[in-house]
Amino acid sequence: MAFIDGSALTVALPRLRSELVADYATVQWVINGYMLALASLTLIGGALADVYGKARMLTIGAAAFGLFSIGCALAPGVTWLTGARVLQGVAAAIVAPSSLALIGATYPREERGAAVGVWAAASAVTTAGGPILGGWLTETFGWQAIFWINPPIAAATVILLLFFAQRVPKTERGFDWLGAALIAGALGAFAFALSSIAPAEGAGVEIGQTVWLAFGAAVVGLIAYGVWETRARAPLTPPRLWANRPFTALNIATLLIYGAMAIMFFALPFELVDRRGLTATEAGMAMLPMTIALGALSQMFGGLADKIGARPLLIIGPLAAAGAYLLFAALREMNLWLAVIAPMTLLGLGFAVLVAPLTASVLSAVGDEDEGLASGVNNAAARAAQLIGVALAAGLAPLTPGFAASMIAAAIASALGAACMLALPRKGKERR
Repeated sequence: MAFIDGSALTVALPRLRSELVADYATVQWVINGYMLALASLTLIGGALADVYGKARMLTIGAAAFGLFSIGCALAPGVTWLTGARVLQGVAAAIVAPSSLALIGATYPREERGAAVGVWAAASAVTTAGGPILGGWLTETFGWQAIFWINPPIAAATVILLLFFAQRVPKTERGFDWLGAALIAGALGAFAFALSSIAPAEGAGVEIGQTVWLAFGAAVVGLIAYGVWETRARAPLTPPRLWANRPFTALNIATLLIYGAMAIMFFALPFELVDRRGLTATEAGMAMLPMTIALGALSQMFGGLADKIGARPLLIIGPLAAAGAYLLFAALREMNLWLAVIAPMTLLGLGFAVLVAPLTASVLSAVGDEDEGLASGVNNAAARAAQLIGVALAAGLAPLTPGFAASMIAAAIASALGAACMLALPRKGKERR
């Protein structure tokens, strides 16, 4: 639900804008409101899962997501819809980290990679397939149908959790409400600033006063949060997390790798549609090799990581992705198969090698009592990376060599992500 609703609505925006009589600037917040709430609250959602129970928080998040989806489907205007989408994002910020934390609590460490592979494959397929499903539902039943598919899924999820979810002992610590408010405000301001940066023709990006104020608020909020966490009785992000070298390395790598992917996904559609003359549907189909590779191979590579250790896969995957980005830049003048399909296939293979071991390693790098928080931190890093990547790509796009520069920047970031993995222990020395 969370991943479908992050992408399915994009293709419905033109019809939604027409039916709700809204302008472009207003309707974009139907998408941005969801992503802003998700980016700013995911870390908190993970911490809540540790303190109040992983299965319990996942149940609450799924039920809330279904309820707020009904609110979206019944929206009489764009203001109502935007508000309901923000609430959907709040629910998704609970669902994503608590679902991963529940996997971590249910499966032993030596079997976790394959289990996370299923999660990763499902998230990849639903994210990439969202626009296709959203387009069909919009054309057949109207944009409201995108939201009506969620309540039955939510109800089934709640029933499964109530009857089958393993009851994991809660972490015996309080919840840092002040820290949560400070970090949510800081991350929210940061996400708002990045999502508000607009490309300016021929001159990089246009950064207005509001954006600078939001960046300033984010910096002040992060400083205040850091100071408070050193004094809090039950800090939201305990200092032991950042003293944990593998955990820190994995999250820095996540920021770099997912930022690189966001650059590619922003720049490539313009290359396909504006320069090559493909339709939006054809451009979406050109990206299918990555989706297919992720969906088909993630579980296999997750299982392989369980056997041989995650470290070699976490180095190979980002390097393969970096190679794919360089191929996009180098083969730009070639035909579609060589310039797009071949690099996209290599990129899909690279991420299939990477995603499940990365996610499983984040959970395995911490103790059982911190799995929800670890998942929240990693999900927050991935969301922040998306916003940073899009902002960077928007700044490079108006330049003459914008596409090539974007792909080279993505390759550098992905290679640096691979370098971070060298900090991880080898098989046999991993934390048990």
